[in-house]
Amino acid sequence: MTAEKTWFGHPRGLTILFLTNMWEQFSFYGMRTLLVYYMTKQLMIPEDTSSLFYGYYTAFVFLTPLAGGFIADRYLGKKRAIIIGGSVMAIGHFMMTQEPLFYVALATIGIGNGLFLPSLPSQIKDLYSPGDPRAARAYNVYYVGVNIGAVLAIFLCGALGELYGWHWGFGAAGVGMVIGLVIYLSGQRYLPAQVLQPRVVQVDAPRVAMTRDTMVLLLFLGLSAALFRSAYEQMGNAVMRLADTGVDRVTWHFTIPASWFILINPACVMLLTPLLLAWWRRREAAGHHPAPARRMASGALIVGASYLLLAALCWTAGSAGIHWMLFALFWVVLTLGELFILPTGLGLFARIAPPRLGATTVASWFVATCAGNFAGGLVGMLWPHMSHPAFFTLLAAICAVAALGLRLMDTRARLVAA
Repeated sequence: MTAEKTWFGHPRGLTILFLTNMWEQFSFYGMRTLLVYYMTKQLMIPEDTSSLFYGYYTAFVFLTPLAGGFIADRYLGKKRAIIIGGSVMAIGHFMMTQEPLFYVALATIGIGNGLFLPSLPSQIKDLYSPGDPRAARAYNVYYVGVNIGAVLAIFLCGALGELYGWHWGFGAAGVGMVIGLVIYLSGQRYLPAQVLQPRVVQVDAPRVAMTRDTMVLLLFLGLSAALFRSAYEQMGNAVMRLADTGVDRVTWHFTIPASWFILINPACVMLLTPLLLAWWRRREAAGHHPAPARRMASGALIVGASYLLLAALCWTAGSAGIHWMLFALFWVVLTLGELFILPTGLGLFARIAPPRLGATTVASWFVATCAGNFAGGLVGMLWPHMSHPAFFTLLAAICAVAALGLRLMDTRARLVAA
């Protein structure tokens, strides 16, 4: 048994899924990093039009998993959905190197993403036996791959695109997707066999009740997560505007680029995740087993506390600007809260998925992400009309309301996940 475990004592299959996800995220973020620049500088699309198109596209890629997850559960199975979806995405990335195929390429990537995105994390559950406490922590390990892939994409695809030509950056994203597929195919022996379960014609009453409870739980968890993300997503919107104009970024005669601060987030994910997992293991060994919904609520409160910190920093700094080290501290606290809620939420959706609906249920988590991102755009519209301390206090209040909603779902989550 020991020889079959790796990566923080988890099954080897988790390593395969981790690396596959890392390279898929590399391809996705690599393309997304260049997308707006490519539209405005190469295709000469006006900035307002390109911004609107970018918003539509990012919403599209988080909506297609709902249909893709259903197709994977009902017709293809998870493995075939991943292989087909990843192949289609790779083709789409390579199509991006040809200007006339721009819109077709984006649609191709979105369709492939719909099959791929929900099917990969839904396989994590299959690696563990029921009741295995490692299953909940596995999603935190998996989440690290998202951030490693994003950081690599920003540096590699971004640099290739800006320095040597946009097509080189898009091509690198396609190569990353191919690498992910190769890893996934070569690691099949470490993944459980997937079979399409037969359709059930008749179900008993307790089964119907359980499914209804699951649907209610998913609905309210999704609404709370979407509300949370409307505040959380300001780290790429209002917070970055503050970084540009409200932070003292001069240190040792060097002005820190405002865009660098967002890299603190994935860096902290990579650094804090092992420490957090070790701490959770010690608490579990001591008999403490917090429910996932309660852990998510704690994460929302921690993120809310980071925004309160930022509100206080804005209030005390005034026109002088927040010192860059204190601004960096905000990012550390925000990332800590993120690690409590986002990977836990993904894992909870996967673990409570009804039979034959694993990928579809995971896809609903990404639909909540889409709704939260859209709501975040509406919340961000308040930035020019409020003082900075008031705006970040509002974000903290939104996080608190989301935490309350998650906390109210704690008992129901325990019953459904049992």
